[in-house]
Amino acid sequence: MDEKVHFGGVGVEIEGPGIVHNQPFDMPNLPKPLTLEEKKYLLSVERGDTATVRKCIKRAYRNQHIDINCADPLGRSALTLAIEGENLEMTELLIVMGVEPKDALLQAINSEFVEAVELLLEYEEIVHKDGEPYSWEKVDKNTSMFTKDITPLILAAHKNNYEILKILLDRGATLPMPHDVRCGCDVCLRETEEDSLRHSMSRVNEYRALASPSLIALSSNDPILTAFQLSWELRNLAFTEPECRNEYMELRKQCQQFAVDLLQQSRSTQELLTVLNHDPESPYEEGEPMKLTRLELAIDYKQKRFVAHSNIQQLLAAMWYDGLPGFRRKPLLEKMIDLSKIILIFPYYCFLYMISGTSDSGKIIRKPFVKFVVHASSYLSFLFVLLLVSQRADVILLEKLGWTDTHLTGQQRGLAPSLLEYLVLIYVAGYIWEETCEVWKDGLYRYLKDMWNFIDFTRNLLYVLVFMLRAMAYYQQTAEIEDNPTMKMLGKEHWNAFDPQLIAEGLFAGANVFSALKLVHLFSINPHLGPLQISLGRMIIDIVKFFFIYTLVLFAFACGLNQLLWYFTDLERKDCYSTTSGEGMVFPSEEPNWVEHDSSCAKWRSFNNLFESSQSLFWASFGSTGTDAFELKGIKSYTRFWGLLMFGSYSVINVIVLLNLLIAMMSNSYAMIEEHSDTEWKFARTKLWLSYFDDSPTLPPPFNIFPTTKMFLKLFGLRKIDKMRKDSLKRKQRQEKERDYRYAAVMRALVWRYICLQHRQGDSNPVTEDDVNEIKGEITSMRYELMNVLDKNGMDTSSADKKEKTVIGKKNQVWERRLMKNFQLTPVVTAEDEVELVRNVESVENEDPLDRFRRVAKLAVLNSSALRWGQIIRSVCKESQIGRCNNRESFKKQQNLERAMREAKRKLMNASPDRSNEIRNVSPMPVTEQSSLVKLIGEFTDEMKKESDNERYLTVKSAKSMRPTPRELDEGRIPSINVSQATPTSTLRKPSPPPAPLKPQQDCGPRIFKKKAPSPTGVMQLTARDLLAKQIDSREDSNQGPAVYELGENRNNDVIPSSSSQDYLLDTRSGEDMNAPLRPIKKIDDVKTIKRQPSDGWM
Repeated sequence: MDEKVHFGGVGVEIEGPGIVHNQPFDMPNLPKPLTLEEKKYLLSVERGDTATVRKCIKRAYRNQHIDINCADPLGRSALTLAIEGENLEMTELLIVMGVEPKDALLQAINSEFVEAVELLLEYEEIVHKDGEPYSWEKVDKNTSMFTKDITPLILAAHKNNYEILKILLDRGATLPMPHDVRCGCDVCLRETEEDSLRHSMSRVNEYRALASPSLIALSSNDPILTAFQLSWELRNLAFTEPECRNEYMELRKQCQQFAVDLLQQSRSTQELLTVLNHDPESPYEEGEPMKLTRLELAIDYKQKRFVAHSNIQQLLAAMWYDGLPGFRRKPLLEKMIDLSKIILIFPYYCFLYMISGTSDSGKIIRKPFVKFVVHASSYLSFLFVLLLVSQRADVILLEKLGWTDTHLTGQQRGLAPSLLEYLVLIYVAGYIWEETCEVWKDGLYRYLKDMWNFIDFTRNLLYVLVFMLRAMAYYQQTAEIEDNPTMKMLGKEHWNAFDPQLIAEGLFAGANVFSALKLVHLFSINPHLGPLQISLGRMIIDIVKFFFIYTLVLFAFACGLNQLLWYFTDLERKDCYSTTSGEGMVFPSEEPNWVEHDSSCAKWRSFNNLFESSQSLFWASFGSTGTDAFELKGIKSYTRFWGLLMFGSYSVINVIVLLNLLIAMMSNSYAMIEEHSDTEWKFARTKLWLSYFDDSPTLPPPFNIFPTTKMFLKLFGLRKIDKMRKDSLKRKQRQEKERDYRYAAVMRALVWRYICLQHRQGDSNPVTEDDVNEIKGEITSMRYELMNVLDKNGMDTSSADKKEKTVIGKKNQVWERRLMKNFQLTPVVTAEDEVELVRNVESVENEDPLDRFRRVAKLAVLNSSALRWGQIIRSVCKESQIGRCNNRESFKKQQNLERAMREAKRKLMNASPDRSNEIRNVSPMPVTEQSSLVKLIGEFTDEMKKESDNERYLTVKSAKSMRPTPRELDEGRIPSINVSQATPTSTLRKPSPPPAPLKPQQDCGPRIFKKKAPSPTGVMQLTARDLLAKQIDSREDSNQGPAVYELGENRNNDVIPSSSSQDYLLDTRSGEDMNAPLRPIKKIDDVKTIKRQPSDGWM
């Protein structure tokens, strides 16, 4: 083998037998070791210290001393840490300050962090250019958490997150449809040649996304039909790709369970009938015989759990016993009496239907249960006739009647068919007609899918062959008797071995066996015998699989024994076919001589040829062949030893090993059936029930071959034609629309209930985090009370944080987000749905002319062919992994984010770096060789506390003052810009005098936040992007420099103050202070955040 290996990221080329690879092979870019400043940066992000993170990013832009896109040893960047902590403020800060998102969108979807998903989707739409890869596609494939084939929509479908899926689908995100496993297009061939494993895994990921219940509920107009078809496709894939069989079978079970869960949401018989009778081809009207089209489709797709559901079984049971009120509640004895009446007088019901099929009395036989009993009674009568024929009842009857003419009773050849045999012929003709009608009605493919039809076909074929051979034998024997009258008394022992009548009798015996086996099919109706019948079917499959191995072993040993013993068995055969004269002479004979050579006649067949050897070994499995078969004439001891050794080896392998293996296989099959016996039995019983619900022939054989009055009425056109055939085209179209609307309404209700149930089950899961937050809330409340007591007693509490934010649990966060964003459990609205919604809007009596004009104009635009053609072109020619924003609110958020990012970049780029003695005033760096991360964090905190004593603090001049007073500023200090939370809108004002010095506040340790909780209800806030956008507009209108906002603060006010978005961008400290070490976060009020909340605040 010739191998060529190139290192250094150039590539690897391997040439071997049947394998040629020439692909790039780069060394993975693993995370680099972190500096101390980068560790502080990542720790601040994980703790939720937005102020420190903001300062780190500013210094990084000026001094280039850290990489803001650095990652820890596990490959988690700062943005990944913020997403894992569900800290929206930190996520927005990092995005606005220019941190590369990489695969942050996929991380947010994987963490099911909905707010971050919305933010990152807006960011991707801003920065992405057509033809270029998305941010997550630029990540190194060797270190990425997700493979290249994972898109946001696929990952959201894997997580089965309804909310994220709806966001992506509303934006127009598309899902790549997997090609057929046997597809031979250029794309599939190229991907298979490049990497067959990745191609196979990508197909599994795509089908895992398609099998998501939430995706099916959102994107399919008929979720039940989609689940049926997808489960059947996954079943075929499981057999086509056995390497991924387990994955496909799990997805198939998931689709089946989704259909069952939707069915579980039906609350009335009307809803259930609408679902089960839905047929896109023909409408169903109330009062008509139920077609149960969707139920038949479920049986075709083998949706056993769907068919065996209690709702469907209850409906089918009510239909099955229709016409027999109270039958199921009767005692067993009364049930037996009623059944006996129907069985005994079933010919009367048949003749009544033949004479007057449209009358009330004649329609009794059309009831499903009565129809089943009548057909079963007819089949039992057919078996009784076969029993009479096999027992020669006609001959016995003649003897009982005293007919003792030996000339007639002793006749063997040339006999005509008896009366019972003619009756069998009539029955067989009826069964053949019944099977022909079934093939004509259902089609050949569906007919062959039922294994019981094979038994019926084989039985009918054998009977037809019997009648043909009997007819041929009758004419042949009649001709022989005419030539030689003595031939009619010739016994069967003197007949030819292949006489047509003997062949016919053999086929007739086999047909009787198949006729009796068909009776097992009727056991499906019984709850006790039904599981046994299903187990028998599974065991037959096991026996067929077992016989492949058994036959192979049998054939191998038969070949060996035949080759070893053929000569000695031939000697025995010659002795058998020889006679000895009185003089002791041996002469060959055409007939075996059982009198003189009975032992040779019994032994020579054992191993004389390959066929006889196989038969001997087969019957040896049942003990019919022993070691005496090796006591042959002239055999030598060595040959006999090898023959017995081979026979013993065969007995050990086939009798001991393989037969016990067969027993174990059948036991396993029975255990599997027993585990799901209820589902399997109900599925088999439903198939039997449906065969009597549809328009199958009402009369059983042999009555079905005789004409009826309904047949004559239909033949002469006198039968009442169904109204549906006379309806006009317009009426049919209206009925089709009503059918589709009725089904769509039921399906939408079922989907809505299903999704609500899933959300309730998710909310009912125990959440320990809420318990901790509740304790935090109680501690905060007690702290407020303590601060009030101290304040009333004249103590200085200015350094304490009185405006602590309310801690909200995760479930409350989700509820508030959905409430404020008008979250609805509805499918994705298509263009047709939008037209239908506008069309169904009822006109108001006193509707304003302008409103009416808008409604009519919107309907005209939606119905325009140009709009529809444009939608078709866009949907076909353009694919998108994330789509685009399609509503005013999302577009406004995207614009604000884009302007905030642009302004932040401009501020950071225009700021001049201060390189004069930057490290001179910085305290010594802590030693990094620590025994644990806890010590490193402790030293980091102590260092910041020491440096915080030299900082200036702001105090309130007067507790009752509502406006800030000027204070003395250090030379070179830039006044900070703050926004009062009570005044969300900003106005341009003149700079106010500097406020007076405030009392120093006490230091507090750094606070660690795992995630960001929403703001309390009732607070009006603006997002940072909105404030920044308004400030930029005010600057364009005036040349007075940076806007100064009015600051109003009240100690007793419950409004939480927030900082301006300028604090993200402007540095309010002198250059000397900028060189000071970063201070840890002190309180929530000091954290500059971007709150992604509606402009009207939380309710």
